[in-house]
Amino acid sequence: MPFDPVIAATRFGTGLSPLLPPPDDTDAMLARLAGPDHAARDWPMPGFLTATPTPAAMADVTRRRRLARGTPQAASTEAEYRALTEAARDARQDHLKLALIRDITTRDGLRERLVAFWADHFALRARLGTTTHLVAAFAEDAIRPHVAGRFADMLRAAVTHPMMVLYLDQSRSTGPTSAQAQGGRRGLNENLAREVLELHTLGVDGPYTQTDVRELAEALTGLAWDPALGTSYRPEAAEPGAETLLGQTLSPEAGLATVHEALDTLAAHPQTALHLARKLAVHVVADDPDPDLVATLAARWLATDGDLAQVTAALLDHPAAWAPARAKVRRPWDYLAAALRALAVPPAALLALERGPLRHLVLRPLEVMGQPWQSPPGPDGWAEAAADWITPQFLAGRIDWAMTAPARLLPDLPDPRAFAVTALGTVPDAVAFAAAAAETRAAGIGLILSSPEFQRR
Repeated sequence: MPFDPVIAATRFGTGLSPLLPPPDDTDAMLARLAGPDHAARDWPMPGFLTATPTPAAMADVTRRRRLARGTPQAASTEAEYRALTEAARDARQDHLKLALIRDITTRDGLRERLVAFWADHFALRARLGTTTHLVAAFAEDAIRPHVAGRFADMLRAAVTHPMMVLYLDQSRSTGPTSAQAQGGRRGLNENLAREVLELHTLGVDGPYTQTDVRELAEALTGLAWDPALGTSYRPEAAEPGAETLLGQTLSPEAGLATVHEALDTLAAHPQTALHLARKLAVHVVADDPDPDLVATLAARWLATDGDLAQVTAALLDHPAAWAPARAKVRRPWDYLAAALRALAVPPAALLALERGPLRHLVLRPLEVMGQPWQSPPGPDGWAEAAADWITPQFLAGRIDWAMTAPARLLPDLPDPRAFAVTALGTVPDAVAFAAAAAETRAAGIGLILSSPEFQRR
């Protein structure tokens, strides 16, 4: 099917904008993906995140606060702890604003879509209240640099990132016959190994056994997180000897090199290519994607050793990816960001929001719509099926936000008739009639943002 700039902006980007034209063609989209990542260059934005508490600082004050209980130092350490917690909360708020501003202002919507997809593929959430402000760093460090690179590199970065190690309790995993195990402390933890196999690479129905899960878990022992060092390796916790994963014997030398070898083995497996090709097609195109599209993506994956830029090019080159039907429902974050982009909400308006209004206009609505920010229900990430998002309760949340939030963010709302074209590109007769007949601009904008056409991409 021919290139469609509206589909390019909505299905493969963050939405249409009255200020930024949609891509001219797929070559332009791929050229931007291959070029400089301007969003990364602006991380952090000037004046943002200048006082973000480090993991080491948070761990130190938490330890001293615990030791000081019942002593004369308790009050001072408690005050220090509260100050750092407040700074962490402010940093998380800044991350939220920055994420919205990126989606609203980007000229490289394809990159932002891919970052969001792969970050959800390696889904995690903060397990400790003192690390909630560090979740955003995971996508910046482990995902964003690799969306146009090799999947094997992304897999290494994601699995060994401090937040992943912390999320899946990898620091608690000890080799059964390791030096540390001789003291009777802790045992083997299979959480990370199981998720790497089931979710990150081969898939739930992949060609592995419980023995492979245990062997990978033993290969990962030693991998840990330290507040001062980040990801570290503890030889005393590593299981001695060589593990065998999917019939391949790994190096007997313990260390991060062996961890990388195990991950590279999984990244290169044909089942990984097939599993992730289908997952990408489901996320971008349809809940039940064209089998030829999936096969094409998997073949390109294998032919290029998991070169994600080439896989993305194959996606954009396939006719099924440009089917005119809007088959995918926008998840709440995508819906909200696309609405703000269509409204051309100025970044300054978002930057000026204090904690209360930001919660009322963004955080709480996302919760009501079913997607609390940075809090996926589990390591398998957010649901894909339309039925999981278009429920009476979740749809009511979208409608309520559409009818009230735009007027609170913009002093002068656009004419609904013009806005319908801006937001949708092609306006169905029913939406055009509703936009023209609305009694107020706020009502007209709300009806357009509540329309079935805007819910889908």
